[in-house]
Amino acid sequence: MLKEVHNCLLCQKPLQTQVSWLTFFERFPPIICADCEGKFELSADTDPDHRSLYQYNEPMKDFLHRYKFLYDVVLAKVFQRKLHDLLKNEKRIIVAVPMHPEKLLERTFSPVEELLNAAKISYTPLLEKTTTDTQSKKTREERLNTPQLFRTAGEVKAAHYVVFDDIYTTGTTIEHAKRALLEAGAKSVASVTLIRG
Repeated sequence: MLKEVHNCLLCQKPLQTQVSWLTFFERFPPIICADCEGKFELSADTDPDHRSLYQYNEPMKDFLHRYKFLYDVVLAKVFQRKLHDLLKNEKRIIVAVPMHPEKLLERTFSPVEELLNAAKISYTPLLEKTTTDTQSKKTREERLNTPQLFRTAGEVKAAHYVVFDDIYTTGTTIEHAKRALLEAGAKSVASVTLIRG
């Protein structure tokens, strides 16, 4: 049996994987080492309307900085298997929280959409962001008093939806996205985020 050596996407240590005929059927081969994976803290969310995969901690802070602010788009693959397992059987329509077009041009990729793409999860672009303001630069009180961030783009059916975003802090972004869909005719809207802040 052959051994294939890659480096962990996070710490760059060699990551050895056994190569066999089964490898060709493996949808998401390991791309980070067990040490790095063990540093991410799973979330204990029990709310049926909102689910987060991980808690925000120092390793997650470092991941977000590299992924979103240093534009390391390949890091979208770090959580591909976990996100795929969480969402692959989702019956509700998945809606990714969008970036404002100007911010998208500046960053060159949508962190939220890239997470879903890496996990091979289909989503429907039903929202448009109406402001270039970023929530991360606001105080908690400013976030809670933010005017509506989104408008709908396209037909919102009388169906059940789940909004996906990268991080949940005060919940303002998620609540605005939910409200926009509900006001446009959605039957129900739940939410999923990669991280709970």
